[in-house]
Amino acid sequence: MKELRIRTLAAVFVVAGVLSWAGARLWSSVGSLPRVPLAAPIVLALIAVVLLATALSLRSRLRAQRERRPGAKGVDPLMAARAVVFGQASALVASLVSGMYGGTGVFLLQSLDIPAVRDQAIYAGFSVVGGIAVIAAAFFLERVCKLPEDEDNDTAARAS
Repeated sequence: MKELRIRTLAAVFVVAGVLSWAGARLWSSVGSLPRVPLAAPIVLALIAVVLLATALSLRSRLRAQRERRPGAKGVDPLMAARAVVFGQASALVASLVSGMYGGTGVFLLQSLDIPAVRDQAIYAGFSVVGGIAVIAAAFFLERVCKLPEDEDNDTAARAS
C-alpha cells in the first residue's frame, strides 16, 4: 500500500482552490454565489475525530500486543488496512473539499463588510481548518498502522 504524499494533497488543494476561486468569480458575475453550508466544517471535524479515535484505539491495542500483556486484544491486519484506506480516502477528499472552500473563501474576502458574506467566509475558513485536521488525523493513523519491517524496507530502498 502506498503512503500518503503531502505533495499530492497540496496539489489537489491548490488546483481545487484555484478552480473554485475562478468558478466563484464567474458565478458571482452571473448571479448570486451558492452558500457555504454550516455543516461542512462540522462534518469535516467529525471525520477527523473518527480517524483520530481509530488511530488511538489501534495504537493502544498494538502497544498492548507488542508488550504481550495478558488479555491483550490483537489487531486484525485486514481491519487495520481498511482503516488506513479509509484515512487515505478521507485525506484526499478533505484536500479537495478544503481547496474548494478555500478558493471560495478567498473570493469572499473582498466583501467582508456585508455580514452574510462575512459569515460565509468564516464557514469556508473553518472548513479549511477541518480539512487540515482530517489530513493530520489520516497521517497519524497511517503512521500508527505502519509495520516496523516497512521502515527497514523503506530505508533499504532509499539507500539503493
